[in-house]
Amino acid sequence: MRIGIAVARLVVAVAVIAAIVATFTSVAATSPINPFNFFGFFTIQSNLLDIVVLLIGGLRLLRGSAPTRGWTVVRWAVADYMVIVGIVYAVLLAPLGAAGGVPLPWANTVVHVVTPIFALVDWFLAPDRLATPLRLTWVLLLYPALWIAVVLVRGATDGWVPYPFLDPKNGYSFVAGMTAIVALAFVLVGLALRLADRVPVRPPVRTALP
Repeated sequence: MRIGIAVARLVVAVAVIAAIVATFTSVAATSPINPFNFFGFFTIQSNLLDIVVLLIGGLRLLRGSAPTRGWTVVRWAVADYMVIVGIVYAVLLAPLGAAGGVPLPWANTVVHVVTPIFALVDWFLAPDRLATPLRLTWVLLLYPALWIAVVLVRGATDGWVPYPFLDPKNGYSFVAGMTAIVALAFVLVGLALRLADRVPVRPPVRTALP
């Protein structure tokens, strides 16, 4: 099972890389592209973080590395972000049709559907995690808080916002309410992921590599 999960992580990581590169290339081929806008989407940034976790996590499992508290928190946070990506897409963006996702249908499926589902399954089944302390729940909000701060600054200055529900044109009271809802969602999903602490997993066995 350990080897299977490791291989699955590496395969998904390659798929995500291909999806992001293909999307960037597709958009750049039809019109000038601002990299700060393209990589400003939470979906893209979270998937980039997920690539790192998948690649490192896959190699750690292949090596049989023992889980650490730091690695567990990193996995916890990225799993939280990816599940939120899936929920926000399903609830708020998918109803918008093509305007709610990336232009390539297969890439859109990868970054909005495949990676959130895989992150959830991987979090519960993979053995490279320890218990997640409740006192560290605040860590889950660090990156989203920084991202939202940057988005609000850009929305108030150059007018660019990645998602309609963060558009200042809706009124800052509306944006504040949506931001609070999203923050609460990060916490609730993070707490729900702590249910994995009750799922027994067999720790990875370190193997000698040539």
